[in-house]
Amino acid sequence: MSTGGTNLTKEFFELLKAIGESKSKQEEDRIILKEIQTLKKKLETRPGPSTPGQPAPPNTLLNSKRRAKEFLVRLLYVEMLGHDASFGYIKALELTASASLYHKRTGYLVCGACLAPTHEFRFMLVNQMQRDLQSSHVLEICGGLLACTNIITNDMVAAVNGEVVKLLDHTSDTVRKKAIMTLHRFNQIAPETVTRSDLSEKLRKTLCDRDPSVMGACLNCIEGLASQDTTSLKDLIPSLVSILKQIMEHRLPQDYEYHRVPAPWMQLKLVRILGLLGRNDAAASSGMYEILHETLKKADVGINAGYAVVYECIRTIVAIYPNTTLLDAAGDAISRFIQSRSHNLKYLGVTGLAAIVETHPQYAAAHQIAVMDCLEDQDETLQRKTLDLLYRMTNPVNIEFITEKMLEFLRGTTDDFLKQVLTKRICSVSERYAPNSAWYIKTITELFEISGDMVEQEVAQNLMSMIAEGTGESEEADMLLRQNAIEIYVTLLKGKDKPAATLPRILLETMAWCLGEYGYLSAVSSIDEITKDLCDIAVKSKLHSVTRKLLVSAVMKLVAQAGNCPPYAAGIIDDFTKSQDVELQQRCLEFQHLLTSAPQVLAQVLPVDASAEDVQVDTNLSFLDGFVSQAVSNGAKTYSKPEDDDDDDDLAASAMQARAPAFNLTPYEKPTKPTGNSGMLMRGLGSEAAAANGVSLPPGSGYGSSGNPVSTSAAPPVSQTSQLQINTRNSANVWGKGGLAQPAAPVAPPAPPAPAAPPSSGFNSSSNNYGSSNAYGASHSSSQGGFGGPATSSNAYSNAYGAPAAAPAPPEKTEEQLKKERQAAALFGGLIPGQKAPSPPRPAAAPVAAQAPPPAAAPQPPPAPVAPAPAPEIDLLDMMSFDTTPAPAPAAAAAIDIFAPQPVPLPVSAPEAVSAPEVETVSDDEADATDATLAEPVDPFADANLLGGLTDAPLVALEMNSQKFEYNGNQLSPLAITTAEFGQKWGTCPSTSPAHIPSTKVATLDKFMDSIGGIGAHKIEAIAATNEGICAGQIGGSMVALIHGKVSPLGDGNAKVDVTVKSNDATMGGVLAMFIQNALK
Repeated sequence: MSTGGTNLTKEFFELLKAIGESKSKQEEDRIILKEIQTLKKKLETRPGPSTPGQPAPPNTLLNSKRRAKEFLVRLLYVEMLGHDASFGYIKALELTASASLYHKRTGYLVCGACLAPTHEFRFMLVNQMQRDLQSSHVLEICGGLLACTNIITNDMVAAVNGEVVKLLDHTSDTVRKKAIMTLHRFNQIAPETVTRSDLSEKLRKTLCDRDPSVMGACLNCIEGLASQDTTSLKDLIPSLVSILKQIMEHRLPQDYEYHRVPAPWMQLKLVRILGLLGRNDAAASSGMYEILHETLKKADVGINAGYAVVYECIRTIVAIYPNTTLLDAAGDAISRFIQSRSHNLKYLGVTGLAAIVETHPQYAAAHQIAVMDCLEDQDETLQRKTLDLLYRMTNPVNIEFITEKMLEFLRGTTDDFLKQVLTKRICSVSERYAPNSAWYIKTITELFEISGDMVEQEVAQNLMSMIAEGTGESEEADMLLRQNAIEIYVTLLKGKDKPAATLPRILLETMAWCLGEYGYLSAVSSIDEITKDLCDIAVKSKLHSVTRKLLVSAVMKLVAQAGNCPPYAAGIIDDFTKSQDVELQQRCLEFQHLLTSAPQVLAQVLPVDASAEDVQVDTNLSFLDGFVSQAVSNGAKTYSKPEDDDDDDDLAASAMQARAPAFNLTPYEKPTKPTGNSGMLMRGLGSEAAAANGVSLPPGSGYGSSGNPVSTSAAPPVSQTSQLQINTRNSANVWGKGGLAQPAAPVAPPAPPAPAAPPSSGFNSSSNNYGSSNAYGASHSSSQGGFGGPATSSNAYSNAYGAPAAAPAPPEKTEEQLKKERQAAALFGGLIPGQKAPSPPRPAAAPVAAQAPPPAAAPQPPPAPVAPAPAPEIDLLDMMSFDTTPAPAPAAAAAIDIFAPQPVPLPVSAPEAVSAPEVETVSDDEADATDATLAEPVDPFADANLLGGLTDAPLVALEMNSQKFEYNGNQLSPLAITTAEFGQKWGTCPSTSPAHIPSTKVATLDKFMDSIGGIGAHKIEAIAATNEGICAGQIGGSMVALIHGKVSPLGDGNAKVDVTVKSNDATMGGVLAMFIQNALK
């Protein structure tokens, strides 16, 4: 149907023009009312001019079908603009029976748009739709099917359902496509007539249709059913995977390709359905891993349709049962989006990151700076989506930084809807993750000042209750908390930045109550000054009545605390005794009476700090016993209840009814389910438990978001605080790829075996290594490290099978970059296992000076000893990490005169006795070959007993199953703890020592666990799904060593082993990590 261009009559054109140029609703109504009168005249059935002796012809205006179609379209405009056009419904009904397809569809259009679901004219259309469905004309059938989806109601489905089912076998693909969509609509409006099982059976048949368009229409119906219940559709996964594979292999006709992307809309539907079917089902998810990986890889062709498929794959990968390979690929896709210059792609990246960060927070590490850039972007839509990401990432470590950003955005926005959303979110996260009560009071007060009445009254009640009840630690701490709150409110009361009378109502009421209860605690203002300021606000005319009552009550409390009533307080109380507010008037009259007649009881009526005390109620009225006794002694009679009291009749009747022997016909109450377990569960999901669950405290998190160090000496025990604990419920998520492999900065100047990562990375597994065999046996190049962005950090391996390459010197960073990195560390603190907390800005030379050892204790290179040949196993010294940090007191003392025990020649004669060139030309391979021919070397360190019992003899037999780790003469012993205890201790150990080992000895997780158990550690748990394991050991009962390892097979018996050792002793942890590294090579 076309109503534009030359098909418009002049009348219709003038109508549209007049409607578009109308300046007000009244003018538009006048135009429509005039049009209604015109249409009534033209549509009414009246005879035309006739000649005598001949029948009168019908209305000539309706003889023209083109004019009739235009009249109905104009009728539709009348309905759309809110006026009644029921006078023309019958004309639309008549037009549906027209032989012209355009007129028929116009009639169906008007009927579907204008007729109410209960209108009787709908039933008159059933016969016409049945005739159209039985027609031999394909277009008439399509028109009837389209009308069925818009006009048919619940009562009419049975009349046409049979005809629609027959059309599923029609020869036309267009008819079959519309028929299956019509059946889906029937199932939605009449599920008792077209049941789910009947529709599912027809969908399975249609899914194998020879025409791709019919199959594509069937996917819409399957998605609708899967969104309600997936149980009966699980068996369709192989078919859906096969269809998606055929699409990816370009087996569909070329007409379905869009800019080199094969059938992108079908891909979106298929991937979305797979996400619904694979949710929380490992068996169902395993059948779609390969096709999802292939779809994600092939959809990246650089156009928007491909980006849509990639984004849908990310959502599905996050929704189904987790797979490490797919999650890494999804992380790469998010990296591409979030680093793009296009705001639309950045929006996709932030949205995808928000979806993946809830269950796999480690993938957010590589995008810390990018998230900060999105938060500061000028695009408001991108800022809002980033704020949503921050809300999902909130935890007890980054709560201060995220709340500050939300409040900052809240100040600048003028969108009321966004204000409401941010206000609710700030209240929610503040109550769940508040680091302390003082911070909560300051934050909520600032929120009151910004959002005003958008904050719910319950938040103010909770705030006042917390101030009154305190933290429960001690009375001194509670009084200090109240004093801090009072100082905040006194500052607002003074109105330095904003007049106090203009503050939001909820803030004024909270201030009035707090100042009335604890105003005497203020150190900057006296009670008289606070009273005068409150009196000045109370007399303002625009105050709410409840606010004025609270202000006057606060003045009364302060007067009772001061012990005298100043003139300005007495003046407003006297004024409000004549107030029209009855409650306020009563309060002032009672207080005035107390002041004038009984001022001595004022302190008892309005006690200090009594808001949280329980009110003692004497139900027996024992305080009247003395009065009663005195009255009885004076001759008064004791009370006796009258015999004719009506209450006695009721009580007697009740007693007789209770004593009457009769059957109890009252049915038993329905049994209730026990709520003990559920109650405990809900209490376990409270604010502190929810805050600590699933978050590990990063090393060095003694710095808050502001960068100031936080003292840990006075911290309460873990059991009494919401200290972060590692989540061990889903170990596969916590110990995921790179979850704990956090590189620590090297402590000593010598080159470490694995260079440290730059500060902006904070994540050691940002690049996904598909260079070797992956989950599907395919080989993928990862040289670009992601989607066009630098994905490999400076500590990446140059060769996955060889030794790590030396890292280039990192470029010097500007102050702005360092500031942004500190903000990112504050934002992502506690979210990523092993992520370090932010540190305050320091001078550039400070870290170097802190790491440099004192000159007196610095190890000096020893002179070459007199020996026939140097010891080829001299690298055993590296295992003990003598070059990393200054040795403890015993070792340092021995290092002062290291060669004292043996007669060593003078240093000047040492070169004459040493064959240095011969040593320099011996390679590692040659040294191994000539080991047997060399004479026994003289090791001055061993002779001086500086190796702690270790010798260089068993280097070739360094099998960890046969030799235990020793430190200072003490062997590593097993520490038998559970996984949950391991997680608790992990967050409390300050030292982290990572090691990344290309190993030929350990190729499986079982070998790794056996090897670590051989050195003396206790094997706690091996997670086969992610090839990760955790062990624990101790030395001397005081030094704890926690070991986490991940084995990444590289093929041919080789593997890359990522080991992280956490300990409460930094030196021992570093030595143990080096010991494991040398043993597994």
